[in-house]
Parts: sequence; structure tokens; C-alpha cells
Amino acid sequence: MNPKQLWDSALVEIGGTVSKANFQTWFKDTALSRMEEGIAYLAVPNAFVRDWLSDKYHKMILHALRALSENTRSVEYVISKDEQKKIAAQPQVWLNTNQNNVELPLKEHYINKENNLNPRYTFESFIVGPFNELAHAAAQAIIKKPAAYNPLFFYGNTGHGKTHLIQAVGNYFYKSEPRKKIFYITSEKFQIEFTNAMQNTSINQFKEKYRVYDVFIMDDIQFISGKTKTQEELFHLFNTLYENNKQIIFSADVHPNFISDIQDRLKSRFASGMVVDLPAPDFESRIAILQSKAKIAGFPISNETAQYLAGIVDGNIREIEGLLNAVVCNSQLKNRELTLAEVKQIVKANEKPKKTTSVKDVLRVISHFYQIEEASIYEKTRRKEVVRPRQIAMFLLREDCAVSYPLIGQKLGGRDHTTVIHSYEKIKNELKHNSTLEQEIKQLRAML
Repeated sequence: MNPKQLWDSALVEIGGTVSKANFQTWFKDTALSRMEEGIAYLAVPNAFVRDWLSDKYHKMILHALRALSENTRSVEYVISKDEQKKIAAQPQVWLNTNQNNVELPLKEHYINKENNLNPRYTFESFIVGPFNELAHAAAQAIIKKPAAYNPLFFYGNTGHGKTHLIQAVGNYFYKSEPRKKIFYITSEKFQIEFTNAMQNTSINQFKEKYRVYDVFIMDDIQFISGKTKTQEELFHLFNTLYENNKQIIFSADVHPNFISDIQDRLKSRFASGMVVDLPAPDFESRIAILQSKAKIAGFPISNETAQYLAGIVDGNIREIEGLLNAVVCNSQLKNRELTLAEVKQIVKANEKPKKTTSVKDVLRVISHFYQIEEASIYEKTRRKEVVRPRQIAMFLLREDCAVSYPLIGQKLGGRDHTTVIHSYEKIKNELKHNSTLEQEIKQLRAML
């Protein structure tokens, strides 16, 4: 199978997975230029498409190609404006790697294999606003005085900049103190490595590998929830690094105290340094983020467009960047700045379907959060450990899902609507003065 046939077949599978709008925006002008030693070289029209495909669709692309060609080891993205035409004209020809019109991906866009850091995540490209001032200050504190906060724990919903900030710390140390050993890893990859080490009886090598780092960064710590052996290994690793005054940094989507199925001794370690919330960016910060990213891309956008885009995204920085990339990509194709009407059309085409939260969803999340049986919420029981979560469920169903009082009572074991009203009012009034309850509600909303 030649490169054109291989990519055409891969596009069929990809097209059935992504939306039509996203497929047209990001895959329309791509082509597989060549295959060399298991590496698929994918030609893309510009840097925006390259970065977006490598960040958002890399796994999907690799999976599609491997399903068709088992020898595919990896995918590299090359920028070539004319390459698609050449491939269309000469579908059987394997393109020469030294063609002048092919620009190999810049080294700075690759993940550093030595430490797993993305070189693009730096303090220089991190936008500081009222929403993340404390988090930024904490990160600055540990680069000035390592282990000043140990561990440093960032938490917040997806797309709020946690990964960027923790990797910016790693990249700072990597550039300023080359003798320091820095390592970034997600908890999921750590768990996989640990499991493989146990299966291959190479656990000692695994332990030795992680105990030499001066700065250890673990992202998405919530994914070791329920992984008892991995938690034990992380606990011992933490103690070793901490006792040797090595900087430890964690991130999660919730406060460490609210991560379910995590050992108490590990939770206490997480919270023993400094725990910092990374909330959603405010409107002004979203505008600043858009303008900064557009400037970095070399394609500034108008204030009108920036304000419009900032107003329709609720704070997920990744979504903001995705919309901006779509706008910039279309602007480049048209070779002019888009009108606001055209921007709105692009937004409409890329709009995600609104997800509705069902009663079942709410009860599942609440039972998991409070570690009770979901069935107990429906039962006629007055046990305190059940009554409280049930009241919170009624509050969220009414407040966030706009379910009527009678329907909530009906769904939750056939209770009278006056019981639901009482529960709703009780939680609503308590939120005014109970900071712990306020934090719990915030975490539940994030999980939903």
C-alpha cells in the first residue's frame, strides 16, 4: 500500500470518529508524504495544523495508521504547502527527504525524551491574571528557593493551565540548572511503568530510576485512585525525595482531600506543602490569553474577535486555543483577516453538543464522592452518612439541572416534594457560611 492509499484509508476511520467540521478544518489539506523505518511523515499546510494535530489527534492518527500498517512506530508532522499537489500527481512516488519545500518539524516542538517536558510550556508563554496569580507566585517561589513549598500541589478543572504551569517549572530548572535531574510524568504512565516493572521483575531498576531526580513532577494524580500498589510505591518514593530535600510537584482536577480511593497517609503528604487552586480564567484574562497566543502565532486578531471568542468560552483554555486555531487556520487559507460574521460561522461549525446531566449521573458522582452505595440514596433510611449526600443530590438536581421538586422526589425513592424543598433550602442556606460544604459542591460540579 503506497502512502496515498494508506492515508486515504486512515482518513476513512478518522472521519468516522471526529465531527465533520473538525475533519474539514484539520484533516482536509493533509497527506502522507512518505514512510521511512516505521515513521509516517504527515504533510500539513502550516504550523497551526501541525501543532493542533500533534497535540489533539496524535493518538488517533497513530492508531489509525497502525491498524492499517503494523510497522508504523510513530508519526512526524512536516509543513509543506505544495506537497499535497505533488502527491496527488504522483501517488506512487516516495518523496525525497531532501526536497526544499518540506520543512521538518522544529526541534522545539518535540517532547524532550530525557525529561518528558514540552519545551513550549514556559513562564514566558504563561498568561498571568487575577485567576491564577497565587498559583504563579507559588511556582515562582520554588524556582527561587527549591523545596520552599514541598510538595507544591495545583488543582483545578481541565483546561485551566495546570500542565502548562508545572511544566514551566520543570523547563526553568532544565534551562537554568542543567545539572539538576528533572522529570515529568502523568500518574497514568507512572502506574503503567510500575505494573510493567512488577511483571518483568525489574522493580529495583524502577525504584532506582525515580529516586535520582532533583525535581519530580506528576500530573493528574487523581488517576491512581484505587491503585493500591501504585499508591504504596508513590508513598515510598515521596518519602525518599522529600527526605533528600528534592522538589516535588503534583497536579489534580480536585483538591487532594477530595480524591477518592487514595490512602489517607498519601493524602496527608499531598496536603503537607502548599495546595493551590487554579480556577477558570475571568473574561479579561481570556481576552489576554487569546491575544497572546495569536501574537505568538504571528497572526494577531482584532479586539472585536477576541472579545467575542472570550465571551462564548466558559474558561477552558484548551477550548479557547482550539477556537483560535480554527480562526487563524481559516484566515490563512483566505489570506486575510476574517469578519466577525465569518468567525461566528466557524464557532458554530466547531460547537460541541451540549451534554445533559441526568439524575443517574448526579447520583453516581455523589455516591462515588461520598463513598456510599448508590442504591442507599433511594432507600428510606435516616443514616447520617446517607441523608447528607441525598440532600446535596437534591440541591444539585434543582440548582444545576433545573429538575422540578416533584420529579426529584419521585426519582429519589418516591419522596414528597416538600421533603425536597426542605433539603434544597437547607443546603442553600448552609452554603452561605460553611466553606467545607462550598468546597465539596465545587468539586462535585467539576466532576459532573
